[in-house]
Amino acid sequence: MDKQAVNITIYRWAGDWGPFHINIPCGECALTKDIVLDTLQNELDGIAVELEIKDWLNEWWQPLLKGGWHAPIIMVAGKVISQGRALNRGMLTQAVIEAHSQQVPITDQHIFGKQNCPHCQRAKRYLQQANIDYTYHDVITSPRALYEMLSRVKPLIDPKQPVTVPQIWIDGHYVGGADELSRIVKHEVKANTERGQCSLSEK
Repeated sequence: MDKQAVNITIYRWAGDWGPFHINIPCGECALTKDIVLDTLQNELDGIAVELEIKDWLNEWWQPLLKGGWHAPIIMVAGKVISQGRALNRGMLTQAVIEAHSQQVPITDQHIFGKQNCPHCQRAKRYLQQANIDYTYHDVITSPRALYEMLSRVKPLIDPKQPVTVPQIWIDGHYVGGADELSRIVKHEVKANTERGQCSLSEK
């Protein structure tokens, strides 16, 4: 078992309990399974996942302990994220990325930003001028980038502090303000007082 893999469990309306025998899952259970498989191949490609599909009638008490009582039930990392209807793939993407971010530390250099943000463009120039290679993630066009940024930043900042862009990691280390970024790029980085907590915030 991969310790870094995110566990996803689908409980479908099927199985045996007493006199009841269901061997054809409900339509929404079948849809949910197909949505999960397609999301894993697309939005969640490259993230280690362990998928289990269980018959709800055989093991109904297991999801019930977590608040799941109406198939199809989807659990991610032991938490119910959807039940009683076909799955919203955005909910699955968010839950898996949040669980993955908690289990797998970020490495290398990353900038999370958006195209129309002048401060993001400025941050990219600082790293380029310092000859620091980085991976850029657009949080508007990529839900995966947005969910990863939020799940990695929120545990590091004051809960009342808004999360804005750009957000930067260098060698896997979170850059929490303009002073720190100045030291890294060896160039004065002017802080933006209007930003929430990000790489260009005032200390």
